[in-house]
Amino acid sequence: MKTLIDWMGWMITFVFFAGIPVLREAGAREVPVATDKQPLVQIAILLDTSGSMEGLIEQAKGQLWKIVNEFVSAKRDGKRPEVQVALYEYGNNGLNLKNGWIRRVQPLTTDLDRISEELFKLKTNGGDEFCGWVINDAVKDLEWSKSPDDYKAIFIAGNEPFTQGSVDFRQACKTAIGKGIVVNTIFCGVEREGVDGQWKSGATLADGKYLFIDHNRAVVHFEAPQDREIAELGEKLNATYIAFGAKGEESRARQAAQDANAASLRVQGSMVQRSMAKASANYRNSDWDLVDALKEKKVEISQVSPAALPAEMRSMNEAERKAYVEGRAAERERIQARISQLSVERARYAAEQAKKQDGGATLDAAMIGAIHEQAARKNYRFD
Repeated sequence: MKTLIDWMGWMITFVFFAGIPVLREAGAREVPVATDKQPLVQIAILLDTSGSMEGLIEQAKGQLWKIVNEFVSAKRDGKRPEVQVALYEYGNNGLNLKNGWIRRVQPLTTDLDRISEELFKLKTNGGDEFCGWVINDAVKDLEWSKSPDDYKAIFIAGNEPFTQGSVDFRQACKTAIGKGIVVNTIFCGVEREGVDGQWKSGATLADGKYLFIDHNRAVVHFEAPQDREIAELGEKLNATYIAFGAKGEESRARQAAQDANAASLRVQGSMVQRSMAKASANYRNSDWDLVDALKEKKVEISQVSPAALPAEMRSMNEAERKAYVEGRAAERERIQARISQLSVERARYAAEQAKKQDGGATLDAAMIGAIHEQAARKNYRFD
């Protein structure tokens, strides 16, 4: 008996150190080993940028931050997810016909400022909308997680028949769900027209939701007593960032530009939503901000050359640089904590206001409803 126990112990040790993520027992099912892997959310947004879609683009510009903020309150197994967003445009005659009038604007990324920047650059132009083709491109070209536990979703919005183009939407949607990627279709128009145009069929094939919106309708935003302070604190957060390295100044300028873009859509609540996003773990800038880079252990302060640092830090010794970064980090945490507190208060106020009005169907409402339902199937819980 002792020999058998020793042998079983040796086998378990071998499996563990070989990096195999399961323990196997004779005649028993595989038992997963617990991991500390952070949950992952991947969302690809496919926007029709043909001539009639100006309203859709405006809604996307203004509501990116609101959509991302839905995951601020989400947890799976007690952990907050990392959120990655990709962006495609299709149906634009200004693009390349050989590529199906399709352009991958941004791959899956946590750089939300970059996504916002590209949304504000989108221009509309008349064209053919090849839905099957753009879904197929997104499924093949993006670096989707292979884990069945991660929430992976495509949201495609447009207003022409889903059947256009040489790539069959049925095959594209089946390929997507075969990889665990849900396809949600958002028709810009009346429900029946979208059904007749096969938008509902596309969603059904890929376990998604068929949604229809008024893409020209103004987004409903509830002005809350907390909004002014949240927006002001969001701008103050910028002073806590320490730009370093080759991307530093360019990225700092992008951050400020996206603040300005959000402010230009203040009527949609974009500035408030962006400020709340900047206070969350989903707003990460470790490739250019020294505070985030040290927090995520991507660099050591002793390894950063003086030339890569901002001018005010170059003459400091290592201890002074460390204290300087820690001071900025502490200030950021203080501001973020206050925004988070105000956000909870604001959510209660907005919920009460929403009960009194019909906000109508807009891009943000459509996406958020689907996200909650589908993420719940992946064991996400929303506070």
